[in-house]
Amino acid sequence: MVICFRHALPLLLLLTSIATAQSRITTPKEEFGFNFGDDYQLANYKQISAYWHKLARQSNRMVVQEIGKTAEGRPHLMAIVTSPENHKNLARYKEISRRLAHAEGLTDEQARALAKEGKAVVWIDGGLHASEVLGAQQLGEMVYQMASRTDEETMRFLNDVIILFVHANPDGNDLVADWYNRNPVPQQRSVSGLPRLYQKYIGHDNNRDFFASTQPETENINRVLYHEWFPQVLYNHHQSGPAGTVVYSPPLRDPFNYNQDPLLVLGIQTVGTAMHTRLAAEGKPGATMRSGGSYDGWWNGGIRNTAAFHNIIALLTEMIGSPTPTRIPLVMQRQLPTSDLSYPIAPQEWHFRQSIEYSITMNRAVLDIASRMKENFLFNIYRMGKNSIERGSSDTWTASPHRYAAATAKLGIVETGGGRGGAGAPAANPERDAALWAELRKPASPCIAPPAILKCRARSTRPGLTSC
Repeated sequence: MVICFRHALPLLLLLTSIATAQSRITTPKEEFGFNFGDDYQLANYKQISAYWHKLARQSNRMVVQEIGKTAEGRPHLMAIVTSPENHKNLARYKEISRRLAHAEGLTDEQARALAKEGKAVVWIDGGLHASEVLGAQQLGEMVYQMASRTDEETMRFLNDVIILFVHANPDGNDLVADWYNRNPVPQQRSVSGLPRLYQKYIGHDNNRDFFASTQPETENINRVLYHEWFPQVLYNHHQSGPAGTVVYSPPLRDPFNYNQDPLLVLGIQTVGTAMHTRLAAEGKPGATMRSGGSYDGWWNGGIRNTAAFHNIIALLTEMIGSPTPTRIPLVMQRQLPTSDLSYPIAPQEWHFRQSIEYSITMNRAVLDIASRMKENFLFNIYRMGKNSIERGSSDTWTASPHRYAAATAKLGIVETGGGRGGAGAPAANPERDAALWAELRKPASPCIAPPAILKCRARSTRPGLTSC
């Protein structure tokens, strides 16, 4: 057979590229002797970080960067995973993400052009609270899958999305995993009785540090998030899920934080709903949302809440999971389907690998919607930034129940709730409306907090409630 050289050279280059992309990827089983999620097995950070470096050598989809040192001096690593073509233009996509997040000096038309050119940037972390062992293990499995899978959906993710995988607490992962594995009898292993803090100085409170940023790990993460990459979506893994369920995931419960941009609140609902929908489509029951847990948008210290105030669609999940098999109990009030728990789960024995699989499903749901809505997410973070600039450049008033109550009480206005179709709503009264609107927006109005709030201010975990 004779092949025209003009056609043979591009074909040869293509085959060479494919061969390079599909070079042999070491599996977790080959690396550790067990799979992520196997019963009675935990990989420590030393193992996971060495594995990431090996994957980066084997895959042209992945690079590993050191973003700083931990409190105990370990290299703090971030795996950047995307297509080889995107890696060639990484600096450009990083700059697009930064410009859109800052929003300054851009018109809507320029922002839309940048959103069309750019790639969605998604942050996925794990291991922040080291005793919540699922986070680090699912992170290791997800990086492996994104470096090795060749299905059509994965290839679309790699083309449309730049994924920042970050282990949030390397020191704690080594301590907890080594402590768990110390017992030579697997069935007797436990993380109970840890001899010291699993973050050198603040232990479990490391997620309370993202506002103050006093610890090396927090500084490293905040630098990447708010000075370098400016992701549009952040997914923060925690555990454990509410009793009788597998996982709590956004949408968050009311009252939502009315200091946040409506695009942010709706973005969290959009991505959260996509996560629940994918779980149901894959036959994975037991996911609850909103009133199914205590999680809202008010506490300002943690990584996902701090990110939300940077206009990042920030998500937290709380999921069950332990290398020692556990059991999902029967909780009767969680057996009747509701809008906040549409797919209840039966009581059953539960294995760690099942939690890994749920985590992968939810990670992929986030990547799927980021891929499909790439331009929207990129443009919307610009729009939220522009909204913030506009609000900060003029007199603005933040909505709050106590301000509204004080204004209506001062003017002696009693409102009745509107019924279906508006039945029971107050009649139109332009003079009343004008007086109330003016009262709500008096520049000299003091901060008004109801007595119950003032009494609990010192112990409040939701400081936004006391703001004007």
